[in-house]
Amino acid sequence: MAEAWKATVLTLFPAMFPGPLGFSLAGTALKAGVWALETVDIREFASDKHATVDDAPYGGGPGMVLRADVLAAAVDAVRQTSAGPTIYLSPRGRRLDQAVARDLAKGPGVTLVCGRFEGVDERVLEARAIQEVSLGDFVLSGGEPAAIALLDATVRLLPGVMGHDASPVEESFEAGLLEYPHYTRPRVWEGREVPDVLTSGNHAEVAKWRRAKAEEVTAERRPDLWQAFQAGTKNVERN
Repeated sequence: MAEAWKATVLTLFPAMFPGPLGFSLAGTALKAGVWALETVDIREFASDKHATVDDAPYGGGPGMVLRADVLAAAVDAVRQTSAGPTIYLSPRGRRLDQAVARDLAKGPGVTLVCGRFEGVDERVLEARAIQEVSLGDFVLSGGEPAAIALLDATVRLLPGVMGHDASPVEESFEAGLLEYPHYTRPRVWEGREVPDVLTSGNHAEVAKWRRAKAEEVTAERRPDLWQAFQAGTKNVERN
């Protein structure tokens, strides 16, 4: 049996895990050993009797900063047994998208650093070559919710996690487009009918309709994605 994909999470609140990751697809895969989750309490690497992990920022300002010596000790310890890149969840990092999740799912695992307070000492990020990834253009109280979102997006792409082989291929962002609309029973609901093409039995026409709708929704709701998709299509045509 292949070795399980491993997630190691450095956090001040290990009790927040697995949280939602213990349910549904991710939870089932975790119980089945498809992936493994290890949480490490950063506070255990503090060197004083009060287990101090933060201090006031040089230069003044509000809040506290996670100490470099404490975080570095935690990172060094887990790197002996962890796999894959080390990522710090940060608003200034690369935006988490489907491509990031796919790349992580292809590897052996990931180590996630969950910050708190005003952030972490910059020196540990530089000295340990820690990557930064952002969930979006907003600020959370800590990195734990972002870590859970990143892991959920990644774990579901691991082989054997999703029940239908075509599921991850047809989802939003996989082809650079948002996903087409979905319908199920009843066929008529509050006077609204399911599009005839979906009940026609003509699989070619269904695929054509879904593609057209995916393009329509993307152009309407995410002009940035639509422009990138069009640019990519033109590049392929030129080649």
